[in-house]
Amino acid sequence: MRVLGVDPGLTRCGVGVVEGVAGRPLTMIGVGVVRTPADADLGHRLVAVEQGIEQWLDEHRPEFVAVERVFSQHNVRTVMGTAQASAVAMLCAARRGIPVALHTPSEVKAAVTGSGRADKAQVGAMVTRLLRLSAPPKPADAADALALAICHIWRAPAQNRLQQAVALHTAKAPKGRTA
Repeated sequence: MRVLGVDPGLTRCGVGVVEGVAGRPLTMIGVGVVRTPADADLGHRLVAVEQGIEQWLDEHRPEFVAVERVFSQHNVRTVMGTAQASAVAMLCAARRGIPVALHTPSEVKAAVTGSGRADKAQVGAMVTRLLRLSAPPKPADAADALALAICHIWRAPAQNRLQQAVALHTAKAPKGRTA
Protein backbone atom coordinates (compact mmCIF):
# COMPACT_ATOMS: atom_id res chain seq x y z
CA MET A 1 0.00 0.00 0.00
CA ARG A 2 1.35 3.41 -0.97
CA VAL A 3 -0.02 6.37 0.99
CA LEU A 4 0.48 10.11 0.58
CA GLY A 5 0.18 11.76 3.99
CA VAL A 6 -0.78 15.45 4.02
CA ASP A 7 -0.31 17.71 7.03
CA PRO A 8 -2.36 20.66 5.75
CA GLY A 9 -1.27 24.26 6.11
CA LEU A 10 -1.17 27.37 3.98
CA THR A 11 2.39 28.46 4.75
CA ARG A 12 3.81 24.93 5.05
CA CYS A 13 1.84 21.90 3.85
CA GLY A 14 3.71 18.76 4.83
CA VAL A 15 3.68 15.87 2.35
CA GLY A 16 5.14 12.41 2.71
CA VAL A 17 4.79 9.10 0.90
CA VAL A 18 5.16 5.79 2.72
CA GLU A 19 4.85 2.30 1.27
CA GLY A 20 4.21 -0.95 3.10
CA VAL A 21 1.70 -3.06 4.94
CA ALA A 22 0.80 -3.40 8.59
CA GLY A 23 3.14 -5.70 10.46
CA ARG A 24 6.06 -5.28 8.04
CA PRO A 25 8.84 -2.70 7.83
CA LEU A 26 7.71 0.47 6.07
CA THR A 27 9.61 2.45 3.44
CA MET A 28 9.68 6.20 3.00
CA ILE A 29 9.33 7.00 -0.69
CA GLY A 30 9.51 10.79 -0.37
CA VAL A 31 8.99 13.67 2.03
CA GLY A 32 8.77 17.43 1.67
CA VAL A 33 6.81 20.60 2.20
CA VAL A 34 4.69 22.65 -0.18
CA ARG A 35 5.35 26.28 0.77
CA THR A 36 3.45 29.46 0.00
CA PRO A 37 4.41 33.05 0.85
CA ALA A 38 2.45 34.41 3.83
CA ASP A 39 1.98 37.77 2.12
CA ALA A 40 0.45 36.31 -1.07
CA ASP A 41 -3.24 36.51 -1.93
CA LEU A 42 -5.26 33.60 -0.47
CA GLY A 43 -6.40 32.40 -3.89
CA HIS A 44 -2.83 32.26 -5.18
CA ARG A 45 -1.73 30.39 -2.06
CA LEU A 46 -4.45 27.77 -2.54
CA VAL A 47 -3.46 27.35 -6.20
CA ALA A 48 0.17 26.87 -5.11
CA VAL A 49 -0.89 24.20 -2.59
CA GLU A 50 -2.95 22.48 -5.31
CA GLN A 51 -0.05 22.53 -7.76
CA GLY A 52 2.32 21.14 -5.16
CA ILE A 53 -0.01 18.30 -4.19
CA GLU A 54 -0.73 17.52 -7.85
CA GLN A 55 3.04 17.20 -8.45
CA TRP A 56 3.30 14.75 -5.53
CA LEU A 57 0.36 12.74 -6.86
CA ASP A 58 1.88 12.67 -10.36
CA GLU A 59 5.32 11.67 -9.16
CA HIS A 60 4.43 9.09 -6.48
CA ARG A 61 1.06 7.65 -7.61
CA PRO A 62 -0.32 6.82 -4.14
CA GLU A 63 -3.21 4.41 -3.69
CA PHE A 64 -4.57 6.40 -0.74
CA VAL A 65 -4.30 9.93 0.63
CA ALA A 66 -4.35 10.44 4.39
CA VAL A 67 -5.11 13.99 5.54
CA GLU A 68 -5.03 15.36 9.06
CA ARG A 69 -8.58 16.05 10.21
CA VAL A 70 -8.93 19.73 11.04
CA PHE A 71 -9.71 20.26 14.70
CA SER A 72 -10.98 23.30 16.54
CA GLN A 73 -8.38 25.79 17.65
CA HIS A 74 -8.61 29.10 19.44
CA ASN A 75 -6.97 30.86 16.51
CA VAL A 76 -9.74 30.99 13.88
CA ARG A 77 -7.39 32.37 11.23
CA THR A 78 -5.05 29.41 11.61
CA VAL A 79 -7.83 26.82 11.55
CA MET A 80 -9.37 28.41 8.44
CA GLY A 81 -6.10 28.20 6.51
CA THR A 82 -5.60 24.61 7.65
CA ALA A 83 -9.16 23.69 6.62
CA GLN A 84 -8.71 25.32 3.21
CA ALA A 85 -5.43 23.50 2.55
CA SER A 86 -7.06 20.26 3.74
CA ALA A 87 -9.93 20.73 1.29
CA VAL A 88 -7.47 21.31 -1.56
CA ALA A 89 -5.70 18.02 -0.75
CA MET A 90 -9.01 16.13 -0.62
CA LEU A 91 -10.13 17.72 -3.90
CA CYS A 92 -6.90 16.76 -5.68
CA ALA A 93 -7.27 13.14 -4.55
CA ALA A 94 -11.00 12.96 -5.32
CA ARG A 95 -10.44 14.37 -8.80
CA ARG A 96 -8.22 11.33 -9.49
CA GLY A 97 -10.48 8.83 -7.76
CA ILE A 98 -7.97 8.23 -4.96
CA PRO A 99 -9.64 7.34 -1.64
CA VAL A 100 -9.10 9.89 1.14
CA ALA A 101 -8.95 9.08 4.85
CA LEU A 102 -9.04 11.69 7.60
CA HIS A 103 -7.14 11.05 10.83
CA THR A 104 -7.19 13.22 13.95
CA PRO A 105 -3.91 14.48 15.40
CA SER A 106 -4.38 12.39 18.56
CA GLU A 107 -5.16 9.27 16.47
CA VAL A 108 -1.94 9.75 14.49
CA LYS A 109 0.13 10.38 17.62
CA ALA A 110 -1.32 7.30 19.32
CA ALA A 111 -0.69 5.11 16.27
CA VAL A 112 2.92 6.22 15.88
CA THR A 113 4.07 6.79 19.47
CA GLY A 114 1.55 4.94 21.62
CA SER A 115 0.31 8.19 23.19
CA GLY A 116 -2.31 10.55 21.77
CA ARG A 117 -0.62 13.37 23.71
CA ALA A 118 2.87 12.96 22.25
CA ASP A 119 4.69 16.15 21.31
CA LYS A 120 6.20 16.96 17.90
CA ALA A 121 9.67 15.79 18.98
CA GLN A 122 8.32 12.37 20.01
CA VAL A 123 6.43 11.99 16.73
CA GLY A 124 9.55 12.96 14.76
CA ALA A 125 11.69 10.51 16.73
CA MET A 126 9.28 7.62 16.16
CA VAL A 127 8.88 8.41 12.45
CA THR A 128 12.68 8.39 12.19
CA ARG A 129 12.87 5.03 13.94
CA LEU A 130 9.95 3.39 12.12
CA LEU A 131 11.23 4.42 8.68
CA ARG A 132 14.88 3.76 9.59
CA LEU A 133 15.96 7.32 8.72
CA SER A 134 19.25 8.87 9.76
CA ALA A 135 17.55 12.02 11.13
CA PRO A 136 14.02 13.32 11.75
CA PRO A 137 12.48 14.98 8.69
CA LYS A 138 12.45 18.78 8.92
CA PRO A 139 10.36 20.80 9.38
CA ALA A 140 7.94 19.06 11.74
CA ASP A 141 5.17 19.35 9.10
CA ALA A 142 7.10 16.87 6.94
CA ALA A 143 7.46 14.38 9.82
CA ASP A 144 3.75 14.81 10.61
CA ALA A 145 2.85 13.97 6.99
CA LEU A 146 4.87 10.74 7.21
CA ALA A 147 3.17 9.95 10.54
CA LEU A 148 -0.22 10.36 8.85
CA ALA A 149 0.77 7.91 6.11
CA ILE A 150 2.08 5.41 8.70
CA CYS A 151 -1.11 5.75 10.73
CA HIS A 152 -3.22 5.02 7.68
CA ILE A 153 -1.20 1.96 6.66
CA TRP A 154 -1.50 0.53 10.15
CA ARG A 155 -5.17 1.39 10.72
CA ALA A 156 -6.68 0.84 7.26
CA PRO A 157 -6.98 -2.98 7.53
CA ALA A 158 -8.95 -2.74 10.79
CA GLN A 159 -11.10 0.11 9.46
CA ASN A 160 -11.88 -1.88 6.30
CA ARG A 161 -12.93 -4.92 8.35
CA LEU A 162 -15.16 -2.70 10.49
CA GLN A 163 -16.78 -1.11 7.42
CA GLN A 164 -17.39 -4.56 5.91
CA ALA A 165 -18.98 -5.79 9.14
CA VAL A 166 -21.29 -2.76 9.30
CA ALA A 167 -22.24 -3.22 5.64
CA LEU A 168 -22.95 -6.91 6.21
CA HIS A 169 -25.03 -6.17 9.31
CA THR A 170 -26.98 -3.47 7.45
CA ALA A 171 -27.63 -5.81 4.52
CA LYS A 172 -28.98 -8.54 6.87
CA ALA A 173 -31.20 -6.17 8.87
CA PRO A 174 -34.95 -6.40 8.18
CA LYS A 175 -36.19 -3.79 5.71
CA GLY A 176 -36.97 -0.50 7.39
CA ARG A 177 -34.52 -1.23 10.21
CA THR A 178 -30.76 -0.80 10.23
CA ALA A 179 -29.96 -1.62 13.83
